[in-house]
Amino acid sequence: MDAIQLRKQSAASLSEDDSDEESDAVLEESPCGRWQKRRERVSQRDVPGIDAAYLAMDTELGVEVVWNEVHFSERRKLRAELQEIRLVFDRLTRLEHPNLIKLHSYWLDTNCDKQRVIFITEYMSSGSMSQFMKRTARGGRALGLKAWKKWCMPVLLALDYLHSFEPPVVHCNLTSDTIFIQQNGLIKIGCVTPYLIHQHVKTYRENIRNLHYIAP
Repeated sequence: MDAIQLRKQSAASLSEDDSDEESDAVLEESPCGRWQKRRERVSQRDVPGIDAAYLAMDTELGVEVVWNEVHFSERRKLRAELQEIRLVFDRLTRLEHPNLIKLHSYWLDTNCDKQRVIFITEYMSSGSMSQFMKRTARGGRALGLKAWKKWCMPVLLALDYLHSFEPPVVHCNLTSDTIFIQQNGLIKIGCVTPYLIHQHVKTYRENIRNLHYIAP
């Protein structure tokens, strides 16, 4: 029995190793070579317009990041908006605030059939506020007023920074799915997705659950 059990454990260990190797496999690389896209998807976001999000590696700093993809529905629409898209993302990469998820870099892929804008953001491993509240609810205890007040201030500070930026930035999709909490209690807002992208991406019309949060 001991020998059989050892063989089963060994087989399970090999299977886990194979699975880890598959998830760590590099599927794609940024033009500069710094960002490497992995097979593992990041499912902590619910953002109209973002078609796919993958775990990626920053090869310069050795940290995990998120590889976000926006797929444009028509080639001609992407070409028509190319300059404005660059201006918008150049502005977003300049945003620096302790309560905003950092947008590190972006580039446009117009050479393949699937026209894409790809941008790299900071990875929040602890998940969204929505996920945190679900875990808390399963524990059977309601969150106190003190906790809510503690969370509101960082969100307001981040929004004030965005609205005071020159030119001002409107978040467009602020929900419990786009507010993230770290294990140390740090709150960060993510997914500042420009309205310019919302107008033309494939998934915008499909994902309508949170459209009432988007600013007019």
